[in-house]
Amino acid sequence: MPEKKQSELKKTAATQTGQTQDDVVYGHIFDAILEQRLPPNTKLNEEALGEIFGVSRTIIRRALLRLSVEQIVNIRPNRGAIVAAPSVEEAKQVLKAREVLELAITELAVDNATNEQIASLRQLVEEEHQAFEQGDIGRGIRLSGEFHIQLGDMANNSPLLSFQRSIVSQTSLIISLYEVGTRSQCSFDEHNDLLDAIEAGDKAKAISLMKTHLEHIKSKLALDEEAITKDLHAVFSDVIKKK
Repeated sequence: MPEKKQSELKKTAATQTGQTQDDVVYGHIFDAILEQRLPPNTKLNEEALGEIFGVSRTIIRRALLRLSVEQIVNIRPNRGAIVAAPSVEEAKQVLKAREVLELAITELAVDNATNEQIASLRQLVEEEHQAFEQGDIGRGIRLSGEFHIQLGDMANNSPLLSFQRSIVSQTSLIISLYEVGTRSQCSFDEHNDLLDAIEAGDKAKAISLMKTHLEHIKSKLALDEEAITKDLHAVFSDVIKKK
């Protein structure tokens, strides 16, 4: 990659967004996994990613390490990194952990939600609905996941929020591997109903709605499917076009 293009991308990352290069690379890969553009078992070649983002392999390694801590990337000694591919048993464990986590978050969200947070989440749900209506499945899936991550923020518990980011991404991987039939998506109505219960301070109803919501996600999974890997340059074509 020409040195000028690399420096322009670095300037954009560090100056215009206020993020470090590590944050920018991490964010792009995290979103690609959340949107299911990077399926399980996709090899994350450091050289290719460095070329795509115009950064050093050291920065790529730091971003991949951060993702590995969240258990959505596996770093294999002497073989490089790949997007994690949960086994059937691991998938069941993740889904059970998510159920416990989401119910705890929902309970805390009822206690701690602010009007500003609820308004922000309603806007996000509307954007999610529009994305699916327009056929932008990848963006819709990401916004569905972001809804649950922001719900974690609403709970006002930093450790739970950190765990939520990881568990939502792992669930996206599981859906990529094991979903049958048409693509599932978090229901527009279910998200809004949940926000109504939180806003009303109805803890029992909010928890019941979350249980139902998670059951709908699980009901569309048959834990016997395999993922198909994709080319890194195709996945991050939007980044390449901007340079």
